[in-house]
Amino acid sequence: MRQGGRPSREASEQLGELILDAATDLFLTHGFGATSIEAVAQRVRISKRTFYHRFVDKPALFAAVLHRIIKRLRPAAGIPLIEGNDLQTLLERLATLILRAALSPQAIALHRLIVAESARFPKLAEVLAREGATEEAITLIAGVLEREMNAGRIKLDDTVFAAQQFLQMVVALPQRRAMRLGAPMSKRELAEWPRKVVYLFLNGCRRNEPMR
Repeated sequence: MRQGGRPSREASEQLGELILDAATDLFLTHGFGATSIEAVAQRVRISKRTFYHRFVDKPALFAAVLHRIIKRLRPAAGIPLIEGNDLQTLLERLATLILRAALSPQAIALHRLIVAESARFPKLAEVLAREGATEEAITLIAGVLEREMNAGRIKLDDTVFAAQQFLQMVVALPQRRAMRLGAPMSKRELAEWPRKVVYLFLNGCRRNEPMR
């Protein structure tokens, strides 16, 4: 803190991170409804007035927490996402990255929170739709499929619909089982999952060459 003045930019940023750290732990441990602004302020040892200088209300705080979790789950900038022309290899790479992020402890805890409390707090679903990575992933996948379609290598009526279904195929069952809604998948099952999903997505139920 600057003597006799406002905190420095660095100190302000550090305080913001401390607030998000505390809020993340409280939200994911106790849920949205049971977490109060007062509890967050007490955890960080700040006044509610100081808190409100940074976040206008609890949904805004949750949006910031969600944004930071998703940012940290994204692949590092140097990791190639859509390079190359082999669609099967490209989709397997995307599926592996998406699955890894979806099954991280924070992602599972966040998904459990949304499922448990979105009915009581409809704004949570709105925040998730606005801050979540789902639409970003769908846009990326749809763009890949559009490229392949324009090159004449695949035929689709709706690339966005296909991307949505692909994302569900990758995430839904492993995430459900990671939440103990069924036996958790083994390491071997998870390692094979992207390849199996991509094969089914590209070939469906048609008679085709054996899966390599």
